[in-house]
Amino acid sequence: MTGSQPKADLHRYLQTAREALLWKLDGLSEYDVRRPLTPTGTNLLGLVKHVASTELEYFGQVFGRPSDQPLPWFADDAEPNADMWATAGESRAEIIELYHRAWAHADATIDALALDATGQVPWWPADRREVTLHQILVHMIAETYRHAGHADIVRELIDGAVGLRKGNDNMAPGDQAWWDGYRSRLERVAQEAAQR
Repeated sequence: MTGSQPKADLHRYLQTAREALLWKLDGLSEYDVRRPLTPTGTNLLGLVKHVASTELEYFGQVFGRPSDQPLPWFADDAEPNADMWATAGESRAEIIELYHRAWAHADATIDALALDATGQVPWWPADRREVTLHQILVHMIAETYRHAGHADIVRELIDGAVGLRKGNDNMAPGDQAWWDGYRSRLERVAQEAAQR
């Protein structure tokens, strides 16, 4: 082992989070990737659209490297939360392609700049607006993993698929009967605790 390379380490974590989020779409119908499964409308394709758009802004505009990708859902006159769902006219393929373009644009910024390169986040409060590439990498890793966690739960609600990525579910070993028993046990514990 040759030691840590901080930028490469951060970039690897970002890429792993990206792939985990995108994997949650695999094998699902158009309805299921768009279906809102929480009271606030959280849905898989919307999570991908949001994170793709966010990457384009943070690794683009913040460092004076804007992409040529229009993001009409971020316009001043866009409806609230327009970046958190895909319209019927926006295909899954288009949203995935948007995310891949965001990766390429972000990766070019990451490759071109040093970790201490500075930028400005115009939508943040003035006292926190000046940032470094290091800060934005950490921010986007946290943002992407946060939304990948949302996607984990939404996907499990859709069809029971769980885990980090294909071939590595990162879950405790057990068949369906074991998981059913485990969940029942947790329900009993919750009910017992509620009686105290």
